[in-house]
Amino acid sequence: MDSELKEEIPVHEEFILCGGVETQVLKCGPWTDLFNDQSVKRPKLLIFIIPDSNAQEIKDIYGLNGQIEHKLAFLRTHVPKDMKLVLIGHSIGSYFTLQMLKRVPELLVIRAFLLFPTIERMSESPNGRIATPLLCRFRYVLYVTGYLLLKLCPEKIKSLLIRRCLQLMNLENEFSPLNVLEPFCLANAAYLGGQEMMEVVKRDDETIKEHLSKLTFYYGTIDPWCPKEYYEDIKKDFPEGDIQLAEKNIPHAFIIRFNQEVASMIADSLKDDLSKM
Repeated sequence: MDSELKEEIPVHEEFILCGGVETQVLKCGPWTDLFNDQSVKRPKLLIFIIPDSNAQEIKDIYGLNGQIEHKLAFLRTHVPKDMKLVLIGHSIGSYFTLQMLKRVPELLVIRAFLLFPTIERMSESPNGRIATPLLCRFRYVLYVTGYLLLKLCPEKIKSLLIRRCLQLMNLENEFSPLNVLEPFCLANAAYLGGQEMMEVVKRDDETIKEHLSKLTFYYGTIDPWCPKEYYEDIKKDFPEGDIQLAEKNIPHAFIIRFNQEVASMIADSLKDDLSKM
């Protein structure tokens, strides 16, 4: 397993116009165009990763519904209909994943992973009780404060602050994260977050029941966005489902320190599915 994890995998970054906005796409693998590549080497499976937040132009693309349609627009435009899919959603990306299955049931999804899934009662969660008033009532105050603090801050200082934070967390800085501190990026994130607090309330049991055989839920023991009681509730309602609880104290933002553990879990779970292809 270790040798597989250390294998060099080509990573290609590009920006495409999708749903009316410029969209960053990271492609892992040797291929670049699924539609025009008709060779026998064309992959039979696409693993589509939907993080926690971003054809024809989509209305309100930075809102909750717009983000779901944005992901579907990418699949319609850039992925052949006969391509089998593995969907991986983290946080609000898990909500997007369920909505994609609901809206386009003909997608050839063989497995969907919902990691630390914020799919219900977001405003009632420990973090939600703090975030809801900030994002829903004082959003414009955050906009103005963020603009004044960050827009006037020199790029060198922002870069230094980010690098210093990464060093304190013993993380390798393998990417350029300056866009995280752009006022308009923060404003869009706050706008989406406010809609999440208001609209992600009731768990979509009907969609879960319809697609349960292909769903894998992965909850944390110390997650303030979807606490352990949410895991216990869904486990009780769907005892036959693949609903797991992290053995370690893996945080909601697992990518910072526990990316290898979560990646190994997904890889192990996919072995049977991939062996049948």
